[in-house]
Amino acid sequence: MKKHAFTFLLCIIILVHGAIVSQAQIFNRTPTPNDTLHSFLLLPDGTVLLRIYAPDAREVSASGDMVPWGSKPESVKDASGVWTITIPGVKPGVYRYGFIVDGITVNDPKSITVQENRAIAEIRGDGSSFWELKNVPHGDVRIVYYYSRATGTTRRMHIYTPPGYERSGKAVPVLYLLHGGGDNDRAWPTVGHANFILDNLLAEGKIKPMLVVMPDASIEVKTFTDDIINNIIPFVESSYRVKPGKDNRALAGLSMGGLHTLNTGLANSDKFAWILPLSTGWFSTNKEMWAEGERLLKENATKCNQNVKLFWVSMGGKEDIAWQNCQNMMKLFDQYGLRYKYSEKPGGHTWFTWRDNLYDIAQMIFK
Repeated sequence: MKKHAFTFLLCIIILVHGAIVSQAQIFNRTPTPNDTLHSFLLLPDGTVLLRIYAPDAREVSASGDMVPWGSKPESVKDASGVWTITIPGVKPGVYRYGFIVDGITVNDPKSITVQENRAIAEIRGDGSSFWELKNVPHGDVRIVYYYSRATGTTRRMHIYTPPGYERSGKAVPVLYLLHGGGDNDRAWPTVGHANFILDNLLAEGKIKPMLVVMPDASIEVKTFTDDIINNIIPFVESSYRVKPGKDNRALAGLSMGGLHTLNTGLANSDKFAWILPLSTGWFSTNKEMWAEGERLLKENATKCNQNVKLFWVSMGGKEDIAWQNCQNMMKLFDQYGLRYKYSEKPGGHTWFTWRDNLYDIAQMIFK
C-alpha cells in the first residue's frame, strides 16, 4: 500500500485555563470570559491594560519593554478569572510583551501575532505527496494590505500568483479561499500548503493557472460579505490581471470560513459560479443562524441554481465535528430545492482533510 504522508500542526500553548480560539469554538460548548476577551487595551491617556484569563493562577504580572525597568505594574484578578495589568504612560511605539503566570513566562494567547507563529511540524513520506514542496516552478505568495470600508480599517490578505504570472500577460480566474475560526489569512499558505498544492497541480498539467486570494475572515459574517463584495473583489480586479465576472470567481472556506462561504455565496450567486463550503453547516440548535440560513435559501435557491456551476459541500467523515450540522443543513437544502453535490472523506475537522479538499477543488473549478 502506498505510504501516505501527512502534516500536522503542533500548537505550543501554555495551558492557562481557557485555550486559544479554535475551529471547535463554532460548535456548542460552555462559554468562558476568554471567548470575547480583548487582551490589549489602550486608554486615551496612554495607559495600557493587559488582560489574560487565568482563573487558577496565584500571581500574574507582565514582561517586555513597555514595562518600566525595575517597576511592578498593578495586577488585579476579577471574579471571572480575568487578570488585568495596568501600565500607565506608555509612549507611542512598537513593543514586545508577555505575561508571567505563577513564575512562568508565556505569550499572550489572544494575540494574533502569537497565533501566527504556532509551531508547524512537517513529516514527509516518499516525496510524492501532493502538498509537498517539490522541484517544480513556484508561484509567489504576497502579503497585501487594503482599506476596508466595511470595517473602517486597513486589513490584510495573502495572495498567490501562479508561476510565470508576471511574464505571461494573461488574465486568470480567482479562487477566494477562507480559513476557519482561530486562524487568519496566513493559515492557508503555511499549514495549508495552498501554494505548494497549486504549484504541483500546475506542474502536472491538472489545472489552469489561477489567482488565490486568502483574506482575513475573522469578522462577523455579514461584515465579511460586505467586505469581500464591496472591497476585496474590487481591489483584486483593479490591482491584478484577472478575468472578471462570476464564471471566473470561486468561493471556498472551511469551518467558520465555510459559514461565510454559505451565507455570502447564497446571497451573491451572481458573483460566484463556484461555491464550495467545507467542514461546516448551520446549527439547527442556533435559532438565529438556522433562521438566517432558511431565509437565504428561500430567497436565493432558485437564483443559485441558475447562476452556480457547482455548489460542492465536503466533510471530513463522521469524525468531523461539523458532520451532523451539515447533514441537518442538507435536508434544508433539499427542502428548498438547492442543487448541490456532496463529498465525504475520512480525516475529521483537520488540515489533513482541508488540504485534500483544496487538491480536489482546484481540479473542479474554472472548467
